[in-house]
Amino acid sequence: MPYEWLTKARLTKALRRLSELATAEGLVLELALYGGAVFTLVYGSREATKDVDAIIKPADAGTRLVKVVAIEQDLPEDWLNGEVQQFLSPHDQRRPFPSKEFEPGLAITIPTANYLLALKLRAARPPLPGYPGDEPDIRFLLHRIKPANLEAVDKIFERFFPGEIPHEFARSMVIRLLADLPKKPSAS
Repeated sequence: MPYEWLTKARLTKALRRLSELATAEGLVLELALYGGAVFTLVYGSREATKDVDAIIKPADAGTRLVKVVAIEQDLPEDWLNGEVQQFLSPHDQRRPFPSKEFEPGLAITIPTANYLLALKLRAARPPLPGYPGDEPDIRFLLHRIKPANLEAVDKIFERFFPGEIPHEFARSMVIRLLADLPKKPSAS
């Protein structure tokens, strides 16, 4: 099948079905969402995502039910994948994503905006043909968080990845994007 991006509607349908299957088996799957799924489903800052970066627990049951959803909804087998695990911080910071739509079979968590920014800065992929790279997501998060300057962004990054600094491409992108942020009105 030619690859189709997961729109918010398609992603919602897939997660709703995953919840139904889990509920039918008496399970509550813990689903930690990351990346494009958060920007598409939670923030609405993207139209779609290629896949769902997530950690699902219990892993065996979750993986089995994800495959059922893939077959039923004609999704790629890896529509929900755990490869994001290798990029996460040991100082993971998530919050519940309360949505009655996915209960009772799914307990979803998402990274805080600061943690998601740190993850995006660590990746900081450049644009490629047909792929915008990480800049639109980083721009969105900077507008949401409104850090005062590059040092504030560095502190956010350091909190999650101690002893590291974003690579030069990420830093130059942040400097450029910070210059475009609306300035806070000064008190007169």
